[in-house]
Parts: sequence; C-alpha cells; structure tokens
Amino acid sequence: MTVSIGIDLGSGVVKTVLFRAEGGKNEWLARWDARIRQRDPFRLAGESVENVIGMARLSRGDVDYIATTGEGESLPGATGHFYSMTTHARGALHLDPEARAVLDVGALHGRAMRIDDRGKVLNYRMTGQCASGSGQFLENISRYLGIAQDEIGPLSRNSTRPEKVSSICAVLAETDVINMVSRSIPPGDILRGIHESMAERLIKLLRSIDVKEGVVMMTGGLALDTGLVKAIRDGMETQGMGTRVASHPDSLFAGAIGAALWGAFRHGKLQARQERPWASPRK
Repeated sequence: MTVSIGIDLGSGVVKTVLFRAEGGKNEWLARWDARIRQRDPFRLAGESVENVIGMARLSRGDVDYIATTGEGESLPGATGHFYSMTTHARGALHLDPEARAVLDVGALHGRAMRIDDRGKVLNYRMTGQCASGSGQFLENISRYLGIAQDEIGPLSRNSTRPEKVSSICAVLAETDVINMVSRSIPPGDILRGIHESMAERLIKLLRSIDVKEGVVMMTGGLALDTGLVKAIRDGMETQGMGTRVASHPDSLFAGAIGAALWGAFRHGKLQARQERPWASPRK
C-alpha cells in the first residue's frame, strides 16, 4: 500500500489531493484547494498537506510520497516533481479512462495534448502568452462587468446574440469589451462572444495535434466554466469533429491527481528495486 499526496501549485490556485494506492486500485481520500491571491503559495501548499492528512485521519508518517507539479518544484518537504503536462494527462485519464486528449485551460494559458491509453503525452500545442483565452482574462472581464465568477457560465449559455471579440491580444480584447459596454451590449452576449473566440482557438489547437478520436477531457480552472464548455462543444459539432469534449466536477484537481498517482507509481518502483535481491554474478 502506498499513500501519496499530489500538489499542483498554479499561478492562481493551490490544489492538493491525497490518494491510497493498493493492488492496482487508487482510492481518493482527501482534497483541498485555495486561491493564492496575495498569500505565500509555498506556505499555502504546506498548509494543504496538513489539511489533507487531517481529513484522511492519517499522520505525516503514513505518507510515502509527496509529489509536486506546476510551480512547486522547489517546495520544501516534497519527495519529487513531475512536469505539468504529464500530470494533467494522467489526471485526465483517471477522471475518464476514454480520454485521448486534454484541454488544460488555466489562469494564464491554454494547451491541448494528445495522449494514449496510459496517459503518455504524444503531442501538444499551447496558446501564446498574449492570447485572450485564459482564466485571468475572463476574471478581469467579469470584474469589469460587475458579475460574479459563478455567473459567467449561465449568462453565456443563455445568450442568443453573441458579440464576438476580434483580437487575440488580451489588452486589445479588453478594449473591445469596453466598447461593447458603451454600446449597451448585454453581459451575456459579451461573455458568449468571448467564449466562442476562446473555443475557436482551442479547437484549432486540437486540430493542430491531430486529435480525431476518444474523449477530450477539460482540465484546469476553466473546465468548470459551463459557457466555455458549451462553446467548445458547439464549435466541434459545427466542424464535424468525431470527438467529444467532457468536463468533470474534479477537473480542477487533474494536475494534483496526476502528481499523486505518478508519485505512488514511482514510490512502488523504488520499493521494488530496494526489496529485489541482487542477482549473483554468473561464473
């Protein structure tokens, strides 16, 4: 049995999970997340470890491996670090075994990955740094419109006349939105237009890495934005793509899940290597 913790330290949120792996089965025991805001992300990550251990009613000595991903490479007390594309791929596969691609849309960027049935990344593409297709951009727009984060999806989904954003530059896109507001365009139509613009670029990423089958699992903070998910689904249907985009209530934790599972796997391999007797040299 292996008890492992996965910590995904992102640019906006710290996500932490605790798993118990035994006999090929992975049991999720606890999860925890918190927005960083102006706080020290490493301190938050340290608190998260204690929180998930307490939730699972375990002690620190029960934990075999603490794996980090994202910006947590130098986190004190961590056992190992895994590249974020690898962890999101493995996390997506855990959430849906039929996943053969991942759309990870976080605070600062979006990326598409094509994966195999073991979670290996076969190909990937990312949006540019200036693209208006990130969680931070949407947060800025919602703040300007005076609406809460959990209102974005429903308002977008109910839109009937989307007002599309023309620019891929976040700064210029925000200028577009200011002009829309001055023309009394309803917030829902503005958000739907932004979602359609984001969906268009994300679908292009999927096409560029030759995604043709299986489920496209969304991960990251915007995986729970129902307006964006709908815009992507509509766009893929319009373009006749033979894949299906999916989101999961735990998509936010995909990177942390993958880190915990890879950590448990690495721990098992190290244990097996230590316990296996060395073969005596042939005479």
